[in-house]
Amino acid sequence: MNAAPALAGVKQAGGSTLPRHVAIIMDGNGRWAKKRFLPRAAGHRKGIEAVRAVTRASRDLGLEVLSLYAFSSENWRRPAEEVSDLMGLLKHFIRSDLDELAEANVRLRVIGDHGAFSPDVVEMIDGAIARTAGNTGQTLCVALNYGAQNEMVRAAKKAAAQGEVDEASVAANLDTAGLPMVDLLIRTSGEQRLSNFMLWQAAYAELLFTETLWPDFGADGLRDAIQAYAMRERRFGGL
Repeated sequence: MNAAPALAGVKQAGGSTLPRHVAIIMDGNGRWAKKRFLPRAAGHRKGIEAVRAVTRASRDLGLEVLSLYAFSSENWRRPAEEVSDLMGLLKHFIRSDLDELAEANVRLRVIGDHGAFSPDVVEMIDGAIARTAGNTGQTLCVALNYGAQNEMVRAAKKAAAQGEVDEASVAANLDTAGLPMVDLLIRTSGEQRLSNFMLWQAAYAELLFTETLWPDFGADGLRDAIQAYAMRERRFGGL
């Protein structure tokens, strides 16, 4: 059942609207597989199904921006076989879902240094970005080879080269420049840390940690998280 009508018009306790920007740390693929005595690769494949379900649900709910932490700069420390499998899944997702994203008027945006990937992966990512660049609907922001501390250092250096360094100049040079700040940041699998993800953008985000492993999160998990968000009162440092 589509839950969008049930959420339409829901206001937070403080009177603000539903989140414009939801960011998700997708965690728990490996544990999902381990619980089922399956290889980690099976968990990652199931995780892609969850990505597909959540991105579709986010469009149904009318989210302006959905950001997904897909591959961190620290993930290179994983076994080479696992990294290769993740790259293969990324290519598969682009091949299988790009048409749907383009037809749904979704604009793909990638943050981080995806240029560090192999040339064939870079070519596919750049092609997907170019194909959806003119779309005016939802922005799907995917973090690839991303680390927030590195992003802030790069932004500060660019700001310094341009002149004065202040909050506005740093923000204008972040990978997410032009996007709204994160309203709701979700992490699955029970872990309660940000893991170097959108540290600047999530400065006043509502944080939601769920025990649900990412492959089991899906559309219902997203709707439940947004319902929980709508019950909160955001203060932004005020009383």
